[in-house]
Amino acid sequence: MPKINIDGKEIEFKQGQTIIEAAKDHGIEIAHFCWHPKLSVSGNCRMCLVEVEKMPKLVIACATTAADGMVVHTQSSKSLAARNAVMEFFLINHPLDCPICDEAGECKLQDYTYKHSVGESRFVEEKVKKGKRIQIGPYVMFDADRCIMCSRCIRFCDEIAKDPELTFTKRGDRVFLTTYPGEQLDNLYSMNVVDICPVGALTNSDFRFKSRVWEMSLINSVCTGCARGCNIELWVRNNEVLRLVPKYNEDVNSYWMCDHGRVNTFKFINAEDRVDGPHIRVEGNLTRVGWDEAYAEAASRLKAFGKDEIAVLGSAFATVEDNYIASKFAKSVLGTGNLDFVRHIDPSFGDDILRRNDITPNSLGAELAGVKPSKNGNDFNGIIKAIKEGKIKALYILEDDIIAENSELENVFAKLDLLIAHATNFNKTTVLADIVFPAATYAEKNGTFVNFNGRAQRIRPAVATLDVDRALEGMAMSRWDKFGTKFDRWAQGKHFDARSSWKILVGLASAMGQKMKYGMAEEVLLDMANNIDAFKGLDYDVLGEFGVQLKTVNSKS
Repeated sequence: MPKINIDGKEIEFKQGQTIIEAAKDHGIEIAHFCWHPKLSVSGNCRMCLVEVEKMPKLVIACATTAADGMVVHTQSSKSLAARNAVMEFFLINHPLDCPICDEAGECKLQDYTYKHSVGESRFVEEKVKKGKRIQIGPYVMFDADRCIMCSRCIRFCDEIAKDPELTFTKRGDRVFLTTYPGEQLDNLYSMNVVDICPVGALTNSDFRFKSRVWEMSLINSVCTGCARGCNIELWVRNNEVLRLVPKYNEDVNSYWMCDHGRVNTFKFINAEDRVDGPHIRVEGNLTRVGWDEAYAEAASRLKAFGKDEIAVLGSAFATVEDNYIASKFAKSVLGTGNLDFVRHIDPSFGDDILRRNDITPNSLGAELAGVKPSKNGNDFNGIIKAIKEGKIKALYILEDDIIAENSELENVFAKLDLLIAHATNFNKTTVLADIVFPAATYAEKNGTFVNFNGRAQRIRPAVATLDVDRALEGMAMSRWDKFGTKFDRWAQGKHFDARSSWKILVGLASAMGQKMKYGMAEEVLLDMANNIDAFKGLDYDVLGEFGVQLKTVNSKS
C-alpha cells in the first residue's frame, strides 16, 4: 500500500483517499468544520489548511488527494498561523454567546477557539447582526448569527435526505442560510442537521434549553422506531431521558437516524400514564397492589383454565430475552401451544434511506426466540378465532397495545374470562385487562434486539426503576465504579416500579410452582446461546458496541 508521512509519522493509505481521510483512519485529527466523511467535499471553511513539502502554498486536507511519499505538516508555523487566521475570521461576527448556547460543551468552534486561536480579537467595529430563533422547520431552530457557512446542512439535505430544502443567499459577510421559497426544513431526517452542525446555529427545538451536555449522562442503545434498529445515544438527566442522537454504526445506520425515531420513541418513558406497579381489577377498576399479591392472583386464575383454553402473545417490541422466557413460560409452565406475536407493518412508513415498513424493533428476534405456535397450537389469527368461539378463555399479552392498531379486537377481548397484560404505559389494551404488570421500557433494562437484517444488538439501562440493582443487571461489580457517576444521578429523579418482562414471567412461574433459574438478562441470553443455533456463542461481551450479524439468518431486503 502507498504511504504518506504526517507530522513525522509514516502511515499507509488507500489509493484515492484525501489527506484528512488518511489521517482520520490512523487517529490523527486535522481540524475541520465543513468536511464530513459521508458528505461531498466543499472546501469552504479552510480550517484544514496544512503544509505539504514541495508544494508552493498551503493546501486544504479535505480536498487534496494523498500521494505516495507525500510529507505533510499539520503543526508547522505556517499551518498554525493559517488556522489562527481562519479562526479570527470566524469569530469576527460571532455573537460569542456560549453561556446560552445549546451546543456549548460539544461545539467545534468552542473547542478550536481554545486549541487554535489566540483568544483575542483585533476587530473593534460593530458586528454584523443576523436573525435569531428562526423556526426553519418543525423540529429545527436557526440562530443565523452563529452560522459559519460550512454548508454541511445544505449538502445533507441534497445528498442524504434527497430533499433539497436549504441554500445560501447573499454574499460576503452577509451570507445567510435559508430555505427555498415556500419550503420548510421538514424532510424525514431533518434533525440530523443539528448533529452535523459544528456550531450552535441549528438546534433541536424539542431539546432546546433543557439541559447542558455536561449535566447529562449517555448510554448507548437501539432505536425502537422500526426494524432498522438504528444505534443511538440516550441522554439522561435526573432519571429522565431528554434527547436521542444517532450513534455511528456503518453496518446499520451510519451517522443518521430519522426524526420519528428521535422524537417519538422516548417520551413515553417519562410520561404520566406509566404503569407504576402491578394492578388488579377490583370492582371494575384497576387497583395498585404489591408484586406478591399480583403474582398470587395471576397464578390462581391461570390455574383455573385448561392448557388449550390459554394463549400467549409475545411482542416484537420486547427484547429477545423477554420473548424467549415468554415462549418457555407458555410451553413449559402453562403447557399451551397457542403462542404467537403481532407483526406491525405500515406500508407508508418505509423509505430507501433507513426507515422500514416493520415499525417494531424485534420482529425477527421474537421469531428466533421461539414465539410461534407449536404443532397443534394456534397462531395469532387462530387465537382470535378461538376467542370468538369461546375456546380460548384466557389471554396473556406481552408489551403490545394490540387494540390500538385494531379496534375491532376490543369486542373480541371483551369475551375473555381473563386478560393479563404487560405494559409500560396504560393503553387501550390495559383498559380491558384484569391484571396489569408494569414492564420496564427499553431504556430501563438490559436486553437484545435483532433487526430486519439479522443483526443482534444490545440495549442497556439508562434510567433506573425503583430497584436500582435490577437496573444494573448484567454488569459485573468490578464495573460499577466506572459508571458510578451516571448511576448516582438517577437518585435525583422519579423511579417507576417496573421490571423486565422476562423477570415478571420468572416470578409468576415461581408462584405457579415452577422455578426458572435466571438472575439477570445475560443468563437468559446464554441459555438461548446453548439452545438456539442463531444465537450460538453469543453473550453481551460478544455483542459489544456494534452488535453481531447472526450467521444462520439470511439478510432481508
